[in-house]
Amino acid sequence: MTDMDGIHRSREAARAALREALGEIKRVIVGQDAMLERVLVSLLAGGHVLLEGVPGLAKTLTLKTLASVLGGTFGRIQFTPDLVPADLVGTRIWRPDTSRFDTELGPVFHNFILADEINRAPAKVQSALLEVMQERQVTIGGATYAVPHPFIVMATQNPIESEGTYPLPEAQVDRFLMKILVDYPSPGEEAAVVGRSLQPAVTVRECLSLADLEAHAAAAATVAADRTMIAYAVALADATRHPAAHGMADLAPLIEFGSSPRGPIGLVQAARALALLRGRSQVEPADIRDLAPDVLRHRIVLSYDALSEGVSVDALLERILAAVPEPDASLIRAAGDARR
Repeated sequence: MTDMDGIHRSREAARAALREALGEIKRVIVGQDAMLERVLVSLLAGGHVLLEGVPGLAKTLTLKTLASVLGGTFGRIQFTPDLVPADLVGTRIWRPDTSRFDTELGPVFHNFILADEINRAPAKVQSALLEVMQERQVTIGGATYAVPHPFIVMATQNPIESEGTYPLPEAQVDRFLMKILVDYPSPGEEAAVVGRSLQPAVTVRECLSLADLEAHAAAAATVAADRTMIAYAVALADATRHPAAHGMADLAPLIEFGSSPRGPIGLVQAARALALLRGRSQVEPADIRDLAPDVLRHRIVLSYDALSEGVSVDALLERILAAVPEPDASLIRAAGDARR
């Protein structure tokens, strides 16, 4: 068996296992297929996820169910205005019986963290989460402690309440690979939700161990993303910064700041994972296009003019996706076949 045969087998095994895990989650979560796919993509790409939606849309239940299907440890932190940083990362405690300080590690020392209603905690707590999300470590009393690997923060927030909330600063939301908007289910899906609520709760089984997840992430890393796809992702990010250069001069007054370089980096990494789930060995334009709103929407800062006119980030991204030329998928496939 050649190296390429081995890589192909690992991709197929990863896709089959991830589809099985997705099916197990769907035993609990009705509808929301796009959201579930995006969450799996983020796990494969090693990125943090921010879910935003009104109450009752199963955001918390989705993340708790996902943690049950995966191996590893799970920790939930309910964010409230009275939290302090030590409630997240831990602190040093004086032990009178031993006459010394001991370090008590906080709830962030798990593989999967559910930060529920993250925008209800003040800025000092949000900043404490910043280091661990980016550096995968925390500092307590001058000592540094690494969190378990893998480490993924899955956060939720409610967009309709402003009382007692603290909007996440741009530096914080930029650490999230994706911001996924969770919408209402269709009437048929909602009827299924109501029907399931009348039945005993479903117990899901663990489908993926941490070793499996790392192996599947390595398989996603073998998916090819050629220079054309990288250029397409960069062009989309650049259009958020310099819309006039892409024929959209009317958008320039509406955007205060465009995407950071984390945008195209995350977009290509996530596109490789999505291509794996879709059964392909290379990234195609559809992967970039489908993920662009989720990866870029929280990295664009609207101007006062846009806010006063009620312009949404997603409306701007629709314009940008329509204006930036999309590479020819057939040429991408032909180039991939030539490489093989």
